[in-house]
Amino acid sequence: MRAERLLAGLIEYSRQHAWAVVLAGALLAAIAGFYAAGHLGLSSETDRLFAANLPWRQRAAAFKAEFPQFQNLLVAVIDAREPEEAEVTATTLAESLAADQAHFQLVQRPDGSTFFRKEGMLFLDGTRLESALDHIIDAQPFLGELAKDPSASGLFAALGLLAVGGERHADLTPYRAALSAFHNSIAATIAGQSHPLSWTRLLAGDLADEAGTYKFVLAQPRLDHTQLQPGGTALRVMRNVANDLEFVKSGDARVRITGSVALADEEFATVAQGAVEGMVASTLLITLWLFLAVRSWRLIVSILLTLALGLVLTLFFAAVAVGTLNLVSVGFGILFVGIAVDFAIQFSVRYREMRRVKSDAAAAMAATGRRAGVQILVAAAATAAGFLSFVPTDFRGVAELGLIAGVGMLIAFLCTMTFLPAMITLCQPSYEGAEIGFGWAVPLDEIIRRHRRRLLALFFALGGLGIFLLPRLAFDSNPLHTKDSTTEAMRTLDGLRDSPFANPFTVDIVTADPASAAAISQRLHDLPLVSNVLSINSFVPADQAPKLALIADARNLLGATLAPRPAPARPTPEQIRTAAKVALGRIEPALSGLSEGLLIPALADDLRGLAIAPDSVLLALGRTLTRFLPTQLDRLRDALEAQPVTLQTIPPELARDWLLPDGRARIQVLPKPQASSSRGLTEFVAQVEAVAPDAAGSAPTVVATSATIVA
Repeated sequence: MRAERLLAGLIEYSRQHAWAVVLAGALLAAIAGFYAAGHLGLSSETDRLFAANLPWRQRAAAFKAEFPQFQNLLVAVIDAREPEEAEVTATTLAESLAADQAHFQLVQRPDGSTFFRKEGMLFLDGTRLESALDHIIDAQPFLGELAKDPSASGLFAALGLLAVGGERHADLTPYRAALSAFHNSIAATIAGQSHPLSWTRLLAGDLADEAGTYKFVLAQPRLDHTQLQPGGTALRVMRNVANDLEFVKSGDARVRITGSVALADEEFATVAQGAVEGMVASTLLITLWLFLAVRSWRLIVSILLTLALGLVLTLFFAAVAVGTLNLVSVGFGILFVGIAVDFAIQFSVRYREMRRVKSDAAAAMAATGRRAGVQILVAAAATAAGFLSFVPTDFRGVAELGLIAGVGMLIAFLCTMTFLPAMITLCQPSYEGAEIGFGWAVPLDEIIRRHRRRLLALFFALGGLGIFLLPRLAFDSNPLHTKDSTTEAMRTLDGLRDSPFANPFTVDIVTADPASAAAISQRLHDLPLVSNVLSINSFVPADQAPKLALIADARNLLGATLAPRPAPARPTPEQIRTAAKVALGRIEPALSGLSEGLLIPALADDLRGLAIAPDSVLLALGRTLTRFLPTQLDRLRDALEAQPVTLQTIPPELARDWLLPDGRARIQVLPKPQASSSRGLTEFVAQVEAVAPDAAGSAPTVVATSATIVA
C-alpha cells in the first residue's frame, strides 16, 4: 500500500535523523508555546458558547445594548440584625464604591431610592394604609415628646407620659411591643450587652418586615480581561470595603457578594482549576498505564515528551484558529492527553514486539512502521472525524472544542510518526527477550472465545435496555446547576431563591411605549405560570386620590407634632440619670393600676438600675436607644409628604431602568415557583412568548440554549 510505504519512509527518516527531528521538535514547541502564551485567551462568557447569528442571541444582544446597566454586575446582598443596620451598611457601601471610579463605573441602590421613601405608602392597599396611619396617629403623644427631644432624655419623658396616660385609664395596648423593646434594650445595656434599638420596627410594625430582609448594592466593575478573572480586582475591593464597615465588623450585619461577574469568575476559576487538576491527574494516570503497557522508562519518557510536543502544537493551533478558549473548549487538553497517548502506546507496544523478534533496532523500527503506521492513521482519522463533526453546530462551545481536538488528533498522529521514533532511537530502550503482555490474563482470551455468543447476547441486551430507558433521560437546562454550589456567589444566590425579585430566570420584553406595556402586562398577568409583571407603569400607584386624602389627614394631625426642631445637645450622663428619675417618679404612682403584660413594672426596675449605673452605661444607653431615632422621624415626615405620582414624576434614575430614550418601555415577567424545573421553565417561556414572541431575558436564553445544545 502506498500509505504504508509513505508512513514507513517517514518513520525511517525520523530514525536516521533522530537528533535533527528532536531538536526541530523542541524548537517548534518553544515557538508554539511562546505564541500561544501571548495570543490564546480565556473567556468565561456563556454567550460565546453559541453562534452569534441565532435569533435568540441577537435578541439578547439587542437587550444588553439597550439596558447595559443590567450587565456585568457585582451584587452585594446585605442582611442585618436590625433593618437600620442593613440600611446603614448598604448606604455606606454604595457611597464608598461610587467614590472608587478606578474600579467601578456604576453603583446603584435599587431599594434605596428617595422616591420610595416619600411615595412608598401609596403602594399599600387602602386597608393596610389606613391601619398603618392609625397606628402612627395613636402614637402621637409619644412621638411628640421624641420629636422635641430625640434623645434618651426625651424617651424617658415619653415613658413618663405613657404612665400618666395609663393611670388615667388610657389604652396602652398599642404600645406593648414598644415597651417590651425599651425594657429589653435597657436591661441589655445595664448588663453590658448594648445593641441599637430598631425604631423602624417600632414605628412601621409589620411593614418593616414586608419591606424585605435584604438590602442590595449593584456595582458594575471595570473588568480587566487580561486576567483569568476579569472582575477579581473589583471583587476584592468590594470585599475589603465591606469588611471595614461598622456593623460588619461588629458581626451585626453580613455582606455577601453574588452577581454575574462573581458567578462567571468563580465558574471560570473552577473550570480552570479543574482543567489543570485534570491534566495533572491524567498525566499521572497515563504514566501508570504506560508503565503497565511498555514496562520501560526509556519508552515512557519518549511517549510523554511526544505528548507534550503534540499538546503545545495543539495550543498553537487553538491560538491561531480560535484565539479564545471558552468554558467548554478549555477542556480540550484532557481529551488530547487521554486519547493521543493511545497512538503512542500502540506504536511503542508494537515496537517492543518487533524488538523481540528482530535483534536489530533499525529493522524493528521499520517493521513497526509497516505494521502499525496505517492502523494508527485510521484510528487518528476516525477520532478526528468524530471531533470535527461538531464544527458545523450552533453550539460554538462544542464546535470549537471539536475543531481544536480534531486537529489535535492529526497533530498527535504526526508527532507519533516522527518525534516518537526519533526519541526512541535516542533513548535506546533495552532488548525485549520475553513475550509482551500480561501472562496471567491469557486464559481470559479462551473464555471470551468460548462464550462469545453469550457475551454478545448480553451486550445486545444491555444496549436494548439503554434504548428503552433513553426517554427517561432528561436534560437539565439550569446553568446554575453547572456551577460549584459551595462558592459564596452560588450560596448567596441560593439563599435568595425564595425572593421573587431575586429570581435569576426572568423574561424581558421591550414594547413601543408605556401604554403598550400596560396592555401587554395585563395579558401576561393572566398566564398560569406568571407570578408578577413589572413595567414603568408599576411605579404609578393605583387609587391615589383616596390614599392621598388619608395621608393628608394624618399630616394635618401630626404636622405640628413632627415638625423638625433644632437638634438638642447630646445629654450628659447626669441629665440622662435625672430624666430616668423623673420618669420613675411618674411611673411609680401608676404601677398599681397597670397591667403586668405591659412591662411597666419591669421598666420601673430598669429605671431604678439606671439611677445607680455608672456614666459609661448611661452614655451607652443613650446611643442604644436613640441612634436610629432621628433618621426614622425624618422618614416618617417624608412619607407624610407624599404627592401624586405620574409617569412624568418618576425620577430619572428609576425610569432609566424601564424606559429607553426613544420612548420604548421594558416589561419584566417573573415566574411562579412551579417554573423552577427545566420543564416548568420551558412552559413558562412558551406562555410568555405566545404573548410576546420577541421576548429576551435570562429565561428565554436558558430555554433556547437548552434546545441548541440538545439539537
